[in-house]
Amino acid sequence: MKTVGIHTLGCKLNYAESAGVAAAFTRNGFALAVDGEHADVWIINTCSVTGSADRECRQVIRRIRRRAPDAFIVVTGCYAQLHPELAASLDGVDAVVGSREKGRLFELITDFRRRDVPLVLVSPGDDTHFWGADSSGFGGRTRAFLKIQDGCDYNCSYCVIPQARGRSRSESPGAVEDRARAVVVRGYKEIVLTGVNVGDYGRTSGWSFHDLLCRLEEIEGLRRLRISSIEPNLLTDEILQLASRSSRIAPHFHIPLQSGSNSVLGRMRRRYRKEFYRDRVDAVLSHLPQAGIGVDVIVGFPGETVDEFEETHRFLSELPASYFHVFSYSERENTPAAAMGRVVPVEERARRSAMLRMLGAEKKKQFALKFVGSVLPVLLESDYSKDGAAMFGLAPNYLRVRVDADAALENEIVPVVIDGYSGGAACGWLQKREGEKGRES
Repeated sequence: MKTVGIHTLGCKLNYAESAGVAAAFTRNGFALAVDGEHADVWIINTCSVTGSADRECRQVIRRIRRRAPDAFIVVTGCYAQLHPELAASLDGVDAVVGSREKGRLFELITDFRRRDVPLVLVSPGDDTHFWGADSSGFGGRTRAFLKIQDGCDYNCSYCVIPQARGRSRSESPGAVEDRARAVVVRGYKEIVLTGVNVGDYGRTSGWSFHDLLCRLEEIEGLRRLRISSIEPNLLTDEILQLASRSSRIAPHFHIPLQSGSNSVLGRMRRRYRKEFYRDRVDAVLSHLPQAGIGVDVIVGFPGETVDEFEETHRFLSELPASYFHVFSYSERENTPAAAMGRVVPVEERARRSAMLRMLGAEKKKQFALKFVGSVLPVLLESDYSKDGAAMFGLAPNYLRVRVDADAALENEIVPVVIDGYSGGAACGWLQKREGEKGRES
């Protein structure tokens, strides 16, 4: 039996799509190779959100070619869509497959034999086609990433994703619901809704994200429904009210900010100002006081002055967030930001990133310590000790928890008493169940 290996870079959406590619290969008689195993075919599903993502893509291709000199290498994803000729020129690449073609590999490639001239199968931006995917059955995860939306109409001045993925479009509510039910049947406790701009779900088709949430939370057997990320202007009071009533929608909202300076937000072409963002965070906590709130922020945007950065730092210092994702600005070709001038030196970008990461680490710690003495339901995901006696898991509010537990409890939701914080995670112990001995005090 031939084997296929899949290496995924970037976001949860890419991970869901990689699973869809894996399913196509298994349907066509391939076995999935695990890390370190030989594979006859390698699929590299790429990201291009930053310059470092592009570099990592090239490094992965070179590393796989050295490890598997006879393998057929396919490069797909955003890097392939945006730079097909460059991807095809990399030593060892046999095929470059665009975003529209990613779900049709077996229609487009009749055999996976090495060739002298790489195939380039990349069509222009995808504005209408929707390829549904989810990560169930791929990678042994306890949470499944479910793709509901693709593309983006926002055109922020720094972003290439609309070029790579086209305009916003969504899968129908019925199709999403059918896929979600199938995921639950496979034993997954949590579904994470993914897309490029999830909150924009259904806008061009007369559907709404709120209505989709209402349908999905009624699925029998589903324990948790999590929103991967949502723009602040799309996080409505209606959604928050639904989440506050629901026992399944996770009290966790990852809300991209990008800057705490209104002048920078304007240059970024973001659709809100910092006052509105703070209002949305306050609204979350008024409905769901224990909610986890994640923040994306970009530092070193063209023209970002010391005062503008300090404004962002102050804003984030005062924001009741639970963690940050900090990115140094990266120039992207064919974006308005790349032509703005007033470039912030790379070293200064790194310094500012380090400052915000330190602040984010403290926010993460303080968020975890708020729950010391509380009992949280934790979905156990993986063991971190050689003997399998200690596990990591996630609480509904996205708090990462380390607990002494048997590996047999993987994919179970268990009550954990939080008693501290160490190594970037909350620490706790399994609460005593009826008929069991609890931890000695």
